[in-house]
Formats: sequence, C-alpha cells, structure tokens
Amino acid sequence: MAEGLDLAEGLKRTAAGDREAFRAVHARTAAKLLAATRRILKSNSAAEDAVQEAYIRIWRRAADFDPSIASPIAWMTTIARHAAIDMVRRGAERVSAASATMDDDIAGRLAAPLAAVDPMESGRLSSCLGKLEAERRGMVVLAYCYGWSREELAARFGRPVATVKTVLRRSLIVLKDCLGGRD
Repeated sequence: MAEGLDLAEGLKRTAAGDREAFRAVHARTAAKLLAATRRILKSNSAAEDAVQEAYIRIWRRAADFDPSIASPIAWMTTIARHAAIDMVRRGAERVSAASATMDDDIAGRLAAPLAAVDPMESGRLSSCLGKLEAERRGMVVLAYCYGWSREELAARFGRPVATVKTVLRRSLIVLKDCLGGRD
C-alpha cells in the first residue's frame, strides 16, 4: 500500500483480498487498537490476543466497512473493543469487582477507548460519568467497559436483574443528556 493511501482505501483493497494493503492497515493502526483493548483487559498479552482477534474480524469483514457511517479507525476500534469485551465475557479476563467500583480513575477507564478516536469526547464522557452516583457509575463501567452481564451486576450489587436493567437504562439517558444528546 502506498505511503499516502488512506485507511478507507486500504480497507477497500483488503476487502478485495489485497494482503499488502492489509499489512499496511495493520501497521498504521495496531498501536491504537492495542491501546483500546488494553483499557478493557488488564494484561498486555490478553490485549494482544484481542487485537489479533480483531484483525481476523477486520480481514473477514472489510467489505462491510462503510465510510459514510464511520471513519476507518472508529470502525476498527469498535471491532477491537468488541473482541476485548468478548474475551472478558468468556472469562479470559475478569476485573476485580471491588477495585472496579472503588477506583478513582474508573470514569477515565471507560472513556479511554473513545480517546483513541476523539480526545475531546473522552474528556466530556469522563466528566459526565463523574456526575453519576458511585454505584450507578460502577454498574455502567462494569457493563460497558468490562462486559459484565446484568446477572453478574445483580449478584455483585445485591439488586434484582430488572433493577440493574433500569439503572443502566436511566444512567445511559443521563449520559446522553449530559453529552448533549448526541447518538
């Protein structure tokens, strides 16, 4: 892939089976995807495994990329983040429940994957998360950053599953309003 070729073109060529384009896309994005997965997974080796899984998905689904919906790096970061969350759900990596709700930097951890795409939005998200009550913030972070299920959250916080579902829904509404109603 030529030095000046953009990521969208690289993904288009990857969709056509161009291995050189895929190598170039990988070289230009690996550090960002590793940073995104590292925020979700505690160990470097787990994050590297998630990135490897993400690139397999990117290779297979490159034809699904639509530049009118997202930028190439946002699309790829989403795939990497989902790969990391899948690893958490499979039990490959699990954050300590106590540290996840007590950590002072918890809002930053959730916002960190967004920082790879848009640092300004990351700061806004951290600020909005800080406005949530500690227990609600803990539930949001465990659910959306670490991939905990509603059932796991219910057991951790001693609440019925339906209550957890309501808390998550209402918390997301508060975050959306705080962020200015952006989707």
